[in-house]
Amino acid sequence: MNRVTFKTDLCKGCGLCVSACPKKILVLDKSKLNAKGYHPAAMTEQDKCIACAMCATMCPDVVITVERGVD
Repeated sequence: MNRVTFKTDLCKGCGLCVSACPKKILVLDKSKLNAKGYHPAAMTEQDKCIACAMCATMCPDVVITVERGVD
């Protein structure tokens, strides 16, 4: 299984990762605010992630980690 993790307190909620995701499984979590006062990015369906790392590539603040084949 692939895994995507976010350093949510560093996310500025720009949405670039959301736009870059080919599977459209990333969202800005409107139910949470991080330490900076932004809605952080979050994964909606982890099992559908193909670990393409487009989200991590687009993130200007390097808050996304993509791991392939993690149990």
